[in-house]
Amino acid sequence: MEISLRELQDSDLPFFWAQLTDPELQHMAAVTRKYHYDRGHFDQHWAKVRSDTSVLLRTILADGAVAGHAAVFGSPSEREVTYVVGRSHWGRGVASRALAELLKLEDTRPLYADAAADNAGSLRVLEKSGFAATGRSRPFARARGQEIDLVHLTLS
Repeated sequence: MEISLRELQDSDLPFFWAQLTDPELQHMAAVTRKYHYDRGHFDQHWAKVRSDTSVLLRTILADGAVAGHAAVFGSPSEREVTYVVGRSHWGRGVASRALAELLKLEDTRPLYADAAADNAGSLRVLEKSGFAATGRSRPFARARGQEIDLVHLTLS
């Protein structure tokens, strides 16, 4: 399977909406925002992200099909990695290869990431790319309706 990253296109947004509103994906991610549930907030969020020149944002393609998105955002001293891969692409190495490609485009270090402590797949993806656990917290996870253990990771 060929994995590549490209600039986001307007036609990617319906795929992202479908992915972000998937209840199983929301549960796995755990810490969700208003834009995961409301199309108006989703449109506002993506308009803001796309206009922010400090955000490195890419669409993930798997064999040419939209599989998700990956981004680096935040101030120069607190850059954070995020990625979403649609459920139909889980367990196929898409996230690992997409993150590796994204990290080639972003040379800022350290970089940070968070993952639910029970999200073994995402923790494995981050660790394969060199991230190491550096802390934990217990935020409220809207998708689960309760506090969860969240692992904070750093790539030095």
